[in-house]
Amino acid sequence: MEHVRRPVVAGFFYSSDSAELSKSVESSFKHGLGPGSIPTVSDFRLKESVGFVVPHAGYIYSGPIAAHAYYKLALEGVPQTVIIVGTNHTGYGALVSVYPRGKWLTPLGGVEVDGELARGVVSESSYAEEDVYAHVDEHSVEVQLPFLQYLFGSRFRVLPIVIMMHSLEVSRDLAKAIYNAVTKSGRDVVLLASSDMTHYEPHSAAVKKDLKAIEKIISLDAEGFYKTMSELDISICGPGGIMTLIEYAKTTGAEKARAELLKYATSGDVTGDKSAVVGYASIRFYLAK
Repeated sequence: MEHVRRPVVAGFFYSSDSAELSKSVESSFKHGLGPGSIPTVSDFRLKESVGFVVPHAGYIYSGPIAAHAYYKLALEGVPQTVIIVGTNHTGYGALVSVYPRGKWLTPLGGVEVDGELARGVVSESSYAEEDVYAHVDEHSVEVQLPFLQYLFGSRFRVLPIVIMMHSLEVSRDLAKAIYNAVTKSGRDVVLLASSDMTHYEPHSAAVKKDLKAIEKIISLDAEGFYKTMSELDISICGPGGIMTLIEYAKTTGAEKARAELLKYATSGDVTGDKSAVVGYASIRFYLAK
C-alpha cells in the first residue's frame, strides 16, 4: 500500500497557495535576519555538509533563520535523499516513527519517500518502527519540505522520521541505524534535525539558555547538551533529533566531525515583542578536510 501524506499546516505555518508560498521562501532568504539573497543551486553535488539543525515554526518567525541552512545546502547541490528527523508533538505512533513509503504533498507538489532507506533504518534500529500515525498531524517534518522543493524541485527523495522518546540511548541507536542503512544502500544523504529552541520565555532569558545549549551542540557533546538542557530546564522541542545528528556526524566522520552556528535569533527579533519568545537556530555539521 502506498501512502499519500497531505499537508496539515499549509495555510497556518506557511501559505497554502503555491505562488505565495514560493514568495515567502524567497522572502526568507532575502530577509534582514536571513542570508540576504536567494541561493543558486549548484549543478554539481558537493558532499560537504553532513546535516543541519533547522527550526520548524511558522515561516514569518523562523523562515529567515532556517534559510541560512538551506542557502548552504543549495550551494552543495542536490542530495539523493534528505532525512528529516523531527519531533513528535502529538503523542501518536511509535517511539521512533519512520514513514515507510509513498509520497508527501505540499502546495509545491509531491516528494517521494525513500522506502528502501526507510526499511534499512528500521531493520538496523532497536526502537524505530514503520509508522504513519505519528506523521498525520505532525508539522516538524512538513515545514522543511517547501524550502527543499523550492530549491530542488522533485529531484530528491525524503525520509521522514519523528522521535517521541528523546533520550541519549534512543538517539545513539537511531544515529547508528541511519549510518548503517546509508552505508549499505550507498545513498548520498543529508540529515536535517528539525527543532526549535527555548519556548515562551523573555528574550534575554531565552538567548542565555539557548547559547549554552548551542555551545554543547557545536562541541558535538550530545551528553553535555542533554545535561545542560535538563539542568537549565531549556524547552527545546527536538532534542532527540539534535542528539541523533550529533552522534551521526561523529559516526560518519570521527575526529573530522565539526559543527558551526550559522544563525541564531528569536521570534522577538522578528516581531519586536521580546516579552515571550521562541528561539531558532541553524547549525551546520560537516567534516573537516
